[in-house]
Amino acid sequence: MKLSPTWRCGLLKAVLASVTLVSAAPSAFAQDAPAGVTPETAFIFNTLLFLIGGFLVMWMAAGFAMLEAGLVRSKNVAMQCTKNIGLYSIAGLMYWAVGYSLMYTGVDGGYMGTFAPYGFDSIGVLSPGDSATAEQTAAAAAASKGLLDTGYSTASDWFFQMVFVATAASIVSGTVAERVKIWAFFIFVIVLAGFIYPIAGSWKWGAGWLDAMGFQDFAGSTIVHSVGGWAALTGAIIIGARRGKYVNGKVMPMVASNIPLATLGTFILWLGWFGFNGASQLAAGSLTDVTAVSNIFANTNLAAAGGVVASLVLMQIIYGKVDVTMALNGALAGLVAITAEPLQPSPALSILIGAIGGAIVVFTVPLLDKLKIDDVVGAVPVHLFAGIFGTMVVPLSNSDASFGVQLTGVVAYGLFAIVTSAALWLILKFTIGVRVTEEEEEMGLDLADIGVEAYPEFGSGSQRIG
Repeated sequence: MKLSPTWRCGLLKAVLASVTLVSAAPSAFAQDAPAGVTPETAFIFNTLLFLIGGFLVMWMAAGFAMLEAGLVRSKNVAMQCTKNIGLYSIAGLMYWAVGYSLMYTGVDGGYMGTFAPYGFDSIGVLSPGDSATAEQTAAAAAASKGLLDTGYSTASDWFFQMVFVATAASIVSGTVAERVKIWAFFIFVIVLAGFIYPIAGSWKWGAGWLDAMGFQDFAGSTIVHSVGGWAALTGAIIIGARRGKYVNGKVMPMVASNIPLATLGTFILWLGWFGFNGASQLAAGSLTDVTAVSNIFANTNLAAAGGVVASLVLMQIIYGKVDVTMALNGALAGLVAITAEPLQPSPALSILIGAIGGAIVVFTVPLLDKLKIDDVVGAVPVHLFAGIFGTMVVPLSNSDASFGVQLTGVVAYGLFAIVTSAALWLILKFTIGVRVTEEEEEMGLDLADIGVEAYPEFGSGSQRIG
């Protein structure tokens, strides 16, 4: 269509006016933009970070369940799933009943908090149009101000911290699989979730004595993973190896039930770790905080990838072939290693930290077998050894950390976890017993304790025996 000169002139003026408006817009908009977010908006974003991070870490419970179910023998799959849903539930109840208060209330440079159930904040907000007395209005305003001063909903914080203690308990579950009595294990979880882990956590995250010294553990390489790893190691030693695992000085292979399921579990754990590390920034109400969370995500992913590649390369060099379980544990070891400080390292350093974590797995899994310590899923190398390494290298990227203080924290947590866990395992051993009978272990715990028939070609079936 041909435009007349008048239309062409008008169109040109409109285009020039649009260009002028667009070029002037940034400065005009910048003048109207707020300098920062309101306290209420920051409260909302911080709370959402806790909740989103919390359900991602809760999803790790599924990852642990799938990983362990895939790595145990077919005759023990249902039992392993039962232990995992049981421990998650017990951990949540105990962390409400006493754990959170022991970890966070009244520590102030000391060694533990208080013994009390956790009480959630009152909502304390009146909706528009609500009728209320002056006293009620004042109380609601005070409650709302108290919430804003905190910066987040404390119920969201409780939820986020609760799923961490379930992670520590899951570490123990995989190590002592296929021979521990289910109720002995559940009793151990009660004490671990309600007392051992919260007291240990209070030393750093509850503003306890290690925090006062300057100990650094961003998301829990030591507080969560090493404490769980020490509890698992003491359990493996006291309970003993599975029957037939070590014969005449040789390590006898015990075939995993489902490698694809174990691989899926690892990917679920990898996904959940973004909540584990990312939400440990504990704030998302500013540009700085959100950028930090993004960097944590990136470094966490790079470390896991470095752990996988390092384990694959080392297996090929040392043994002439790769191993899928080593690759899976290499990913997890890389994740554990970066957890102590996922924000400050450069991308290259994150990859290196993860790669060394993967190497630790390759070299320490055979070491445990030489010592005849039967760790079914390799949790001790992944969570304990890689956790210690990750904690000790924090000063390489975080100037607030020192090697001496980091070592003090590692040793303190190790001694506390070993003494308390070993005492509890021994008490259970000499009272109700911690190990199933030889006959029950031989037939499989699915049939012995749950009454579920096992079908090796299909995994664990659901037919009831009775």
